[in-house]
Amino acid sequence: MRILAFLWVLSFSLLAENWPGWRGPRGDGTSTEKNAPTQWSTSDNIAWKVAIPGKGHSSPVIWEDKILLLSCLPEREERVLLCLDRRSGKTLWQSTILKTPLETLHRLNSRASSTPVTDGKMIYVTAMKVDNRKITAPNVGAARMITPGSFVVSAFDMAGEKKWSRDVGGFISAHGFNACPILYRDLVIVNGDHDGEAYLAALDQKTGEIKWKVPRENKTRSYATPIIRRIDKREQMILCGSKSVASYDPANGKRHWIIDGPTEQFVASMVYNGKYAFVTGGFPERHILAIRPEGRGNITKTHIAWRVKKGASYVPSPVVVGPYFVIVADNGIASCFKAGDGTRLWMERLGGGHSASAITANGLAYFVSDRGITSVIKPGPKFEVVAKNELKELVSSSPSISQGQIFIRGHQHLYCIGKIVN
Repeated sequence: MRILAFLWVLSFSLLAENWPGWRGPRGDGTSTEKNAPTQWSTSDNIAWKVAIPGKGHSSPVIWEDKILLLSCLPEREERVLLCLDRRSGKTLWQSTILKTPLETLHRLNSRASSTPVTDGKMIYVTAMKVDNRKITAPNVGAARMITPGSFVVSAFDMAGEKKWSRDVGGFISAHGFNACPILYRDLVIVNGDHDGEAYLAALDQKTGEIKWKVPRENKTRSYATPIIRRIDKREQMILCGSKSVASYDPANGKRHWIIDGPTEQFVASMVYNGKYAFVTGGFPERHILAIRPEGRGNITKTHIAWRVKKGASYVPSPVVVGPYFVIVADNGIASCFKAGDGTRLWMERLGGGHSASAITANGLAYFVSDRGITSVIKPGPKFEVVAKNELKELVSSSPSISQGQIFIRGHQHLYCIGKIVN
């Protein structure tokens, strides 16, 4: 029996994944785990539920038995990095990222929306340091005053000690701040799309030294996090935002290709299925594009494989599940497409507004609504709801999967769904 138990634990550990940053180990919402829970309620299949101090939409990051997320303590004007124990939810430590006045922001944003990233040795976080001034907001319909500031990247060790902090550049946005860092080799890369002198930047993971910084010439606020893939014998860092979709070399910031538009502002991150890069956005128009990412230069007229407008999302990021591209729009209407040609297989209302990005595991897609209801869907030719699970708490954060558990951050609590595995 002991041998069987050991083999079960070993097989589980081989299948389990960390969730090291925004949208998981591949940055696209996918999990390779086969045992993620599909059914729960406020009382059933909840391993633990703990109150999170302050406010924030930062998604939980899981590395082995540590959970990491950001929060803002508004009464102290403090942005903090929290570390919790995965087994119990107990706070292991809390470290100050910075103290700064509260920035102006969109009603759907928070002052701690950025998700951290870790390699298990260091943790990298971003925050906005607010200037002691106000300016008229650029690129808005009605004139109003906002707080400009600067984009700060900081590094902490796994015990919560700050190792370095770097001001990357200015940041101006009527919607507030959000920028999830990603890791590539020895670099921390951040997207500084905003309504001023916008940029992409890469910092040395050990020292915080800026290794490269390239301008984003359209200077329009967007919040999409890049994904990195090896495509066409090139390392490609692909992102939408600032009136474009573009690919860069993550080693040096050199641009491979660009597509104009298809709209101005983007929030949702892109996904890639091995053939097409998919984008959904944004404002003022909504589009879904499937892009052939093999080109060079401006590929607007040559490399769009298919396009639809109906059912596109602005904030929630989509997922690819096998041959299907699956998405939920901000208004809660979900669609399933054939990824190869854009044929819409179904379009159904899930109910309620949606801000969280989708995740997928074991052939299923999980959509979490703003009201905290998770719809578990089996993508395919017909609309099939596997389960509807309600937490009865508002949710603006995106969920995470790790070690057979799903983690959902509500407006007041963090939930660990599934059984504890020691």
